Amino acid sequence: MKKTGRLAAFLSVTSLRTFAFTFFSLILASALLLVLGCERREATVKPRSQPARTAPSPDLERFSAHPIGSAFTDHPWITHINVIDLDRDGQSDIIACDGKEHRIIWLRQDAPGIFTETIIADGVPGPVHTDVVDIDSDGDLDILIASMGQVFPTNDKIGAVILLVNRGDQSFEKRVLLDRVARVTDVRAVDLNGDGRLDLAVAQFGYDDGEVRWMESLPDVSYRSHPLLALAGAINICIADLDGNQTPDLVTLISQQWEEIHLFRNDGLGNFASKIIYGSTNPDFGSSGISLADLNQDGRPDILYTNGDGFDYAQPGPRPWHGVQWLENVGDGQFRYQRIGDLPGAYSPVGVDLDSDGNVDIVVVSGFNTWSQPQAVSLMWYRNNGHQQFTPFVLAHTPTHLVTVAALPHKGSNRPALVTGGFHAYPPWDKLSRITLWQPR
Repeated sequence: MKKTGRLAAFLSVTSLRTFAFTFFSLILASALLLVLGCERREATVKPRSQPARTAPSPDLERFSAHPIGSAFTDHPWITHINVIDLDRDGQSDIIACDGKEHRIIWLRQDAPGIFTETIIADGVPGPVHTDVVDIDSDGDLDILIASMGQVFPTNDKIGAVILLVNRGDQSFEKRVLLDRVARVTDVRAVDLNGDGRLDLAVAQFGYDDGEVRWMESLPDVSYRSHPLLALAGAINICIADLDGNQTPDLVTLISQQWEEIHLFRNDGLGNFASKIIYGSTNPDFGSSGISLADLNQDGRPDILYTNGDGFDYAQPGPRPWHGVQWLENVGDGQFRYQRIGDLPGAYSPVGVDLDSDGNVDIVVVSGFNTWSQPQAVSLMWYRNNGHQQFTPFVLAHTPTHLVTVAALPHKGSNRPALVTGGFHAYPPWDKLSRITLWQPR
């Protein structure tokens, strides 16, 4: 039986239930906010029992929050934050997707902690993710964009993969590499078949008819698409050698009615073997994002995973099972599921050594919480003691409605800064933010 109503799109897209027409504005937001069943399981890894809930320790003084970029007067929809030294001047910059204004923003770091905002692409429908890479091998960094087309649910083929080609003078030329397809939520560049050219891995949420594909780069600078999976609800696609055979593999998170993580093992020639490495038995699990990090520092990339979608319901908000987990890479394409902790509305897991103790910690934001309560958490740190035992520390209660976070090297400190983006699609409207820099004290 098909489950409707999963919020996804870098985010994610909510399904059309009966109440959708009454709550149209919520439905519109749901399209972007989940970025994030049926019992269709092939290799399901059953979750271990969840740890007992413990009250997080407060660490509210670790960072000071500073709004950066342009001022705003409306309710911002920042869907993705990417930290990269775009102009290669030695200072990390910020690339942000603005889902409401349909544009790509560059916050250039002129001096430590000082940023100048520039619009580098306008008229990009529903941008939800960027990948920055020198795709044409000319020495300049280009920008790949996952474009949903529109942020509310539809089966229309309006998704696109867009490339911003760096002209070398801090200006960019827009090229469409793929269009008229199910809405695109993620795109990454990598040589998947060993021919020396950068191919593309693409996740498409769609609505009822999404898919996962890879696009082979051809000598004439065109692409040939190869389908990998025909399921709706793809949120993220990540790339690494996940099985230890020295070739790049793909892993993707499928939400909507599936709540699964799929691994695509590459033979080095662009031929992939697919298997499910995790599947929740809870059809409302609320998958919201994955990323890669070597959490236990054994040389194998692990998978960080959040489930925090809360837009499936007439009353958007948290659910008791929301939280953070990791899939430990135990070698040869095998993974072990481990729950880290509960967090209402969990989004955007990032592996980073936040306290500079040599261990990889996890930072997570909350897109859904009971924001009317002053103690609702918006920014959380899970501190790793070096044995993959995690202590939760609350870093912030405000601003609220955060769906994306990235770590940024902070000059003058051996601890990184953080950057968050606010996605304010529903009330309350009293704790708004657009782009926030969190500097270590």
